[in-house]
Amino acid sequence: MKIKQIFATVAISAVTTLGVIWGYGKFMKNDNYYGGQQSGVLPANYKYAGYTDGNTPPPNGAVDFTQAAQTSIPTVVHIKTKTNAKQVTNSLPRNQQRQNPFSDFFDDDMMNQLFGGGRSGMIPEQRASGSGVIIGENGYIVTNNHVVANADEVTVTLSNKKTYTAKVVGTDPAYDLAVIKIEASGLPYLVYGNSDDVKIGQWVLAIGYPLNLETTVTAGIVSAKSRSLGLNRDRSGQASGAVESYIQTDAAVNQGNSGGALISTDGKLIGINSAIASPTGYYSGYSYAIPVNIAKKVVDDIIKFGTVQRGYLGVQYVPASDMSSAEKKKQGIPESAYGIYVTDVQKEGAAYEAGIRRGDIMKKIGNVEVTSGAEMQEQISNYKPGDKVPVTYTRNDKDITTTVTLKNKAGNFDIVKGETAIDLLGADLANLDPKKAKEYGVNGGVVVKKIKDGVLNDQTRIKDSFIIMKVNDQDVKNMEELKTAIGNNKNLTISGFYPGYDGLYDYQVTLGE
Repeated sequence: MKIKQIFATVAISAVTTLGVIWGYGKFMKNDNYYGGQQSGVLPANYKYAGYTDGNTPPPNGAVDFTQAAQTSIPTVVHIKTKTNAKQVTNSLPRNQQRQNPFSDFFDDDMMNQLFGGGRSGMIPEQRASGSGVIIGENGYIVTNNHVVANADEVTVTLSNKKTYTAKVVGTDPAYDLAVIKIEASGLPYLVYGNSDDVKIGQWVLAIGYPLNLETTVTAGIVSAKSRSLGLNRDRSGQASGAVESYIQTDAAVNQGNSGGALISTDGKLIGINSAIASPTGYYSGYSYAIPVNIAKKVVDDIIKFGTVQRGYLGVQYVPASDMSSAEKKKQGIPESAYGIYVTDVQKEGAAYEAGIRRGDIMKKIGNVEVTSGAEMQEQISNYKPGDKVPVTYTRNDKDITTTVTLKNKAGNFDIVKGETAIDLLGADLANLDPKKAKEYGVNGGVVVKKIKDGVLNDQTRIKDSFIIMKVNDQDVKNMEELKTAIGNNKNLTISGFYPGYDGLYDYQVTLGE
């Protein structure tokens, strides 16, 4: 009996053990059980990292920036600018100056200061420096608008210490980009990359001349894309007309890096360094670059046309991600909706003619998904008026793709001409009527009918109805003579009179590019 009992006990124990092992195995395979990460198994998102199986990483090799740096250093230049000292006169006719209540008790200079009736001042000479990138062997260089804006002299020093005087070919403050040129040939230059292909987390190099140092290379990663900082303004000073879609990196960038290169590890240009986020004015962790796809379009337009050919959709919008749940519910769109919600469409605009209406949600521009205003601006910036662009939008839960033919700001497809010197004055001008000229006892002139945004408004206190008689002591009897007198001069003395007031009045102004 004892032997039989022992064998029975052993048998029962064996069966129980096998049953526990089998049950445990089944339990471990239960999908509801979390047992930690399993060796050799990767989630689906790792396919983007280039893994071919669970254990084999992509063949990245050792990180080495030397070849990219050596390729790029000769193509990044040091830009130095000088803005001459200038006299700013904000004089008004004496009859207008004496309208203040205390003009008979104090001297004119004091009253001009107290009541703004007119004042003169000297703006001292200014010097600054930045960086630029050679983008053609014949001497074309791209940099930031804020590096060369209003400069009277621009000099460029190459990495080999050769120095050249540069000419400003064109600028666009809305993009904060400018093109300058030096008279040289056979120069090294950077090849354009594709900023649409830039990935968050990839290594990048920033090259420039920070803090007046020699060529400096720093490294970091792309930490974000399509950032909008609200820094840029268009020529009229409006933020609404500016374009921003920065690549954000943590590569160290300081004052003087502006206009320099952001490159990939294969030595291709992917951005123009433009700004830093800092409470001190010096690098504190993040820097921002204009994507090269925007830069090369702006550069090509400036070289070919003298100004940027900018296409417009003709819509007002708000990103769906910025809308509250209550707003989405009110507009009848799903909580999970993404894209660009159209709040208004300009009749006769490009989007309206293509069938896009208020309430539609644009999801793709040119087959690229857009979820923010910066992303949409970046994609539209790749095109010019007259270009046909596929746009995908959602209406009533149905995706629709239409072709939009972009227009210019004036609402047509014409090529936009660059601003002339007279445009920069910022005023509606007209030839003086011959009858009025005879009445005033003059041979002619140009009437300032209305002051608008421009240098006359920014630098003087000139008023409507002023009649221009001379520019730099050269007689002006009509618009053609005004154009001739201005010519290529940047520093102007505009002389004339106000009907009903005695004497000539002078206004000194400095034109930009």
